[in-house]
Amino acid sequence: MINTTHVQLKQSPTELFKILKFEGIASSGAEAKQMIADGMVSVNGETELRKRRQIVAGDMIQIDQQQLLIS
Repeated sequence: MINTTHVQLKQSPTELFKILKFEGIASSGAEAKQMIADGMVSVNGETELRKRRQIVAGDMIQIDQQQLLIS
């Protein structure tokens, strides 16, 4: 079952790795960047390999069974 969390950005756009770190999915920025580099993260249904991908309201991030809806 997929666990969905709604995330409201304080600053838009925000870099992908920062969202993973701030939401506790990764324990550090370095870990978040490694997860992205390893192809573990998808944005809007497509695998995302850019650590600094700009995330805006309406985007959906998914890692394993965790889904983040961005507003």
